[in-house]
Amino acid sequence: MSSRGSPYSQTTTLVNTPDIKETLGSKTSDPVLPPAEIVEYYASKASSAVFLYDVARDAGFGRTTKELAKKGTDSGYAAAFEVQSRAGAGLSLLGRISEGTSSQGSQSSVALTAFTTPDGLAQMVPTLGLFSKPIASNRLVLQVPNITHSGVDMVVSPTLSQLAPFFTSAPEHFTVLLSATPQEIADFAILSYSISAHVVHIFDHWSGAREISKKQLTFAPLVAPVLDTHTAVQKAGYEFFEYVGDKTANDVLVMLNGPLALCVKKVASILPSFGVVLVKVLRPWDEVALRRIIPASAQRVHVIDDSLTSSSFTPLYHDILGTLAYSSSKAPRIISQKLDIPTLNQLLTSAQSLVGYLSSIIPINWFAAPKIPSSGGKRIVFYSNPSSILSEVPATATQLFATKPTLDARFGQIYDLFAKPGGAVKSTLLLGQVNSVDPSPIPFEAGQEPETDSLLVLDPGLLKTHDLFSDLKDGAPVLIVTPWAVEEVISNLSAANLDNLKSSRRPLIAIDAEAVAADLHDAELASSVSIAAFLRLYLGHVASLDVVTGLLKTLYGKEIRGTTVESISKASWDALRLLELPAEIAIPEGVAPSKVFSFNALSLPNTSSTPPGHGTRLTSWIEAGKNIIFREAYSMATPTTAASGQQVPSLRPDTVERTFLVTCKVNRRLTPLEYNRNVFHLEFDTTGTGLKYEIGEALGVHGWNDAEEVLEFCQWYGVDPNDLISIPLPGDPGKRHLRTVFQALQQQIDLFGKPPKSFYEALCPHASKREDRMALRFIGAAEGVSTFKMLSEKETVTFVDVLRKFSSARPSLEVLCEMIGDIKPRHYSIASAQSAVGDRVDLLVVTVDWLTPSGSPRFGQCTRYLAGLKLGQKVTVSIKPSVMKLPPDNLQPIIMAGLGTGAAPFRAFMQHRAHLASHGIPVGPMLYYFGSRHRREEYLYGEEIEAYLQNGIITHAGLAFSRDGKGKVYIQHKMLEDGQLLAKLIGGEVVDQRGVFYLCGPTWPVPDVFEALVGALGQHRGMKRDVAEAYIEELKEAERYVLEVY
Repeated sequence: MSSRGSPYSQTTTLVNTPDIKETLGSKTSDPVLPPAEIVEYYASKASSAVFLYDVARDAGFGRTTKELAKKGTDSGYAAAFEVQSRAGAGLSLLGRISEGTSSQGSQSSVALTAFTTPDGLAQMVPTLGLFSKPIASNRLVLQVPNITHSGVDMVVSPTLSQLAPFFTSAPEHFTVLLSATPQEIADFAILSYSISAHVVHIFDHWSGAREISKKQLTFAPLVAPVLDTHTAVQKAGYEFFEYVGDKTANDVLVMLNGPLALCVKKVASILPSFGVVLVKVLRPWDEVALRRIIPASAQRVHVIDDSLTSSSFTPLYHDILGTLAYSSSKAPRIISQKLDIPTLNQLLTSAQSLVGYLSSIIPINWFAAPKIPSSGGKRIVFYSNPSSILSEVPATATQLFATKPTLDARFGQIYDLFAKPGGAVKSTLLLGQVNSVDPSPIPFEAGQEPETDSLLVLDPGLLKTHDLFSDLKDGAPVLIVTPWAVEEVISNLSAANLDNLKSSRRPLIAIDAEAVAADLHDAELASSVSIAAFLRLYLGHVASLDVVTGLLKTLYGKEIRGTTVESISKASWDALRLLELPAEIAIPEGVAPSKVFSFNALSLPNTSSTPPGHGTRLTSWIEAGKNIIFREAYSMATPTTAASGQQVPSLRPDTVERTFLVTCKVNRRLTPLEYNRNVFHLEFDTTGTGLKYEIGEALGVHGWNDAEEVLEFCQWYGVDPNDLISIPLPGDPGKRHLRTVFQALQQQIDLFGKPPKSFYEALCPHASKREDRMALRFIGAAEGVSTFKMLSEKETVTFVDVLRKFSSARPSLEVLCEMIGDIKPRHYSIASAQSAVGDRVDLLVVTVDWLTPSGSPRFGQCTRYLAGLKLGQKVTVSIKPSVMKLPPDNLQPIIMAGLGTGAAPFRAFMQHRAHLASHGIPVGPMLYYFGSRHRREEYLYGEEIEAYLQNGIITHAGLAFSRDGKGKVYIQHKMLEDGQLLAKLIGGEVVDQRGVFYLCGPTWPVPDVFEALVGALGQHRGMKRDVAEAYIEELKEAERYVLEVY
């Protein structure tokens, strides 16, 4: 399930939750898990493979399965495959199950599992008849979450109307199970793998599978005998049919097990004169069991079928008709009741509507409208914004109650995508003594009177648009998390909410959680502050500061993000304020009617705690669709540039500089393979890109992180590389660009860069372990400078290294991206002249790698990326101006001194002058000094240099290979030998004596080179030392003494 689709997963950043396997196997505690995750777990454990259809993934399934699949089949978990739903979708399953494997054949019970929805199952109907009779080692289990979007308003519905063809034609070797309560869903998930037939398990995902509640039984072992359906169901403690209601009823309803059946079951358990049969096993159809369970007094059997239209076929009705119509001379009358989707959706939320519907189809005179008692216990409702940091509050608070052995706690959420931009969430928490809370669906409000005992409004904006107060009991308190004063609150209430307040005079309590968190110097504490306020509200008159603090400690421990629970509890306690309502509340005229909260989404696209429009945030593929459909609104601005060729606006929108997409045509190593330094030559094709560059400029390469290392990090950090992340554009905060998490971490975020001191300080509040917080705080402080230096300069740790070292520090991915920042382009001197090579740009690069004192390998991020380029691979580049410019006069002498890859810009100089000479243009002399370790291994572009020497482009060369002779010889030694020539070429005023000296390479030879020039001017021009030094400074000002060193 998606990170925001499951309430349980929302709490993982605050509450330390155990591994799902350990949770389910616990003997001492009840797991607080939605049944949907339990279904996925057992499917992964009991299957040879799990197929995840796209419709099921859209319903929130697949995250747990894929996480377990990463642990590998050796760990006992099935491989996961993502597949598409389409006509004939079952053929891929048929092919897989027909293959079989020798390894499967040796196992006592192996199944192939697929997750799909009723719509997906309907597409499989034509192929299910092709499946052969199952054997123990080769069976199909279809797990079908019952969820469908219906109508133009996309209301989520549990209708099974689309499955009428399947129910009618299901092959005889298929078992069809239907489960509704959270307990049933978990039990039937296990039961699915104990049956010898192919199994279709349809379970309620409208409410039951998404609900968080405690387990009620010891889970069955995964290695179970393969049994016939009757035996397996009975061993699990269930029957094919369940009857509830009057044992002498004249009217009996029969319906498939599901959320509506649970609602009718509640009514039938209270009201006399009728009963209801819940069908839990539809296939194989057990006529004997059905006849046995129907009361002998039954005169009418009303069969409720979900139906698309009034003329739709009703498979359950025909099953009942065939079983009961001629069973005896006193057979009851069989009546078909077709339930369309809008009616079904209405009946699921209101007992009053349901009783009215039953009264219309059952000829029973109840004399007065029957009263249905409430669900029992307390009902607490939260309204929140999924983009707010407070979105975690409802699920986190649930963790506290769900682990209490004396309480029953049930928690569910519904999502309204259209409530406001970004959507809104309604969370409901039902609390009561053990076994006191009935199992009807959470959204079903059983009583005909208001049922909500407490209301928490975490998004005050909903007060103006939605009716939030109508279901509140008299005197029920309302907590609003807002900085507003009472006048602002009243001015932001809808007409319905104002009218309710006017009549009920209920207490309104407010807290500015963000301000309290700011006073505590950690904005992330706003949710904890809100929970503390909620606990005080919930406890009522028995609340005390000590009690609230104790409950917070139960939930969080002694500290939250480095702040003591005592200080958070005290700050929250002191910040609560009662909003004193005026004696008269005027209701303005012409106010738009309040909207009712609608259930139309299983998750919401905006999942960040960052306000929309600011900062990095995780988002959904819906945002990607918007970018495609509404291109004009989302398109990136094209930079204005004088260069020809069209800028690709989406190439690197995160950078303000002009970028180009070039193609790698040559990647050739220049040094021998056995040599310990990899110096290589690159050529990029720039045809059609508009890339233009001048002699001596540098090419900025926007390198990528290593793909395997990024995926390894995603798995370790627990993020899905296929999720989308939305990143604001620099210089244009109104624009954003979308990438997958993998793309962002590979291409933009500097994961494997060197963290500055400030990163340790910023990471500190995110650490949950005290020792990690103290260590991070120390390194980030002035006292930790030596430790920081050791980590940064000796161990050369990366951002990922720091995160692994202090593993309890887990900021959300959005926050982490902003803490780390972007990969900076690495600039390399261009080793070609465009005048000579045309649509091409060349680079000379040496791979940077080393071992740390602890033995860990390290790599230069960009040189590693460049070294691994394949021919034809696209590379994003930009141009950076440089000080390495040719002299204005082609006759001026050029003296070039390069060490190693510092030869790159001088190759461009040589190419350009050779090009001029080939066109008959006179050029001045060129002196070339080059230094490296060995001539054989590192005489870079040696063949070209020798050719230029022969044709006179280079008039003199001083080559220094420091390791080839007895004594070490460097370029400054060669310059000393040529002192007279150097003094002549740079020491005069005429053109052939106004030479320009260039040095490119590492910084270490700069002082010796300077001394060589000073000595040459002193010896051969008669300058005193101070005069020679001043003269070289003048050359520097005149751009005739140019250094590009690093």
